[in-house]
Amino acid sequence: MRVRGENIDAIQVRLSPLVAESLLGVRLADIAGGLVSLDDLWGAEAVRIGERLTDARSWPERFAIADTALADRWAEQRLVDPQVQWAWEQMRLGGGDIRVDRLAAELGWSRKRLWSRFQSQIGLPPKQAARLVRFDIAAHRLVAGHRPALVAADCGYTDQAHLHREVVAFAGVTPGTVPNEPFLAVDATAWPTDLRQPHAEGRRYMRH
Repeated sequence: MRVRGENIDAIQVRLSPLVAESLLGVRLADIAGGLVSLDDLWGAEAVRIGERLTDARSWPERFAIADTALADRWAEQRLVDPQVQWAWEQMRLGGGDIRVDRLAAELGWSRKRLWSRFQSQIGLPPKQAARLVRFDIAAHRLVAGHRPALVAADCGYTDQAHLHREVVAFAGVTPGTVPNEPFLAVDATAWPTDLRQPHAEGRRYMRH
């Protein structure tokens, strides 16, 4: 996200796609590629949460409010199909370097079936999701100060130009400017592995 203005504080919460649909209350496929206000998804509940965050006097209190809001919605969890969850975890564990055909074969599904189920429940087609996983790993390594050429080689990109194209496609910035992006600067990891306790990640805040 981009924030403009003076004295603006923001809490960023990144959700695993395995739980995002349940917590947000909307099919990910319906909002993929778009920018949606939380008010549009949660209505009056989002307004109440926003008011509580505004009135809070400390960051621990704000994080506790966010954690509680997520936990309350998590009480009615609706996880994705086990096969889709497994496919996503294979992508995540493999750093995005995995063939969709192989995943489908191991599941005993056709490629078309995996593609359809995955896109419906995760919000992206499998190949695009794998690209996103690889980009996220690369972006965090760039933030950590690794050279683009080394990141490209280690993350499985064809060359540095390939990394450059992917970073521009996903983030709208170049590899050299990724470390200055606030959405990554406060975020240590992309997706939690423990789905039992979703929480507001990155116990820091942004001030612009």
